[in-house]
Amino acid sequence: MSFSIEIIQGDITQVDCEAIVNAANNELWMGAGVAGAIKQSGGQVIEEEAINKGPIMPGQAVFTGAGKLPHKMVIHAAVMGQDLKTSDRLIRQAMVASFNIAEDHKLTSVAFPAFGTGVGGFPMKACANIMVTVARGYQPRAKSLKRVVFCLFDPLGYKLFSDKIAAER
Repeated sequence: MSFSIEIIQGDITQVDCEAIVNAANNELWMGAGVAGAIKQSGGQVIEEEAINKGPIMPGQAVFTGAGKLPHKMVIHAAVMGQDLKTSDRLIRQAMVASFNIAEDHKLTSVAFPAFGTGVGGFPMKACANIMVTVARGYQPRAKSLKRVVFCLFDPLGYKLFSDKIAAER
């Protein structure tokens, strides 16, 4: 089984997928950026449930309910520790952990933001290269996933992720 990969620009809380992924810190408190948008749209209950499941190791992931969001769950992928720094290794591990949760719950669709490019300061082009490569590498193992969406908030992220996909064709 293989899933399609889509690149869209917009608000991840509005993506039509069964789950959305939050680029989290390992304590799972939700600050600004993607986490802030998820908490604002879905409610404080998402953060409370996440914190109760933490702390986790950077590179791991947990899931919570989606509060007022129309999704089945929010996957919280710890792409950084309390130092708010990330790396290519943590981005890869957090993606695989997120895919594993989606597969464990037999989800058919999941949306990812650009991991670590906000507070984590990770370069967007490197992030696009890593995330698309990991998604491609996971495709042969996917059983339930049919659709993976990379949702980029800004035009630069959208362009770099799109360029990475186009370069592979």
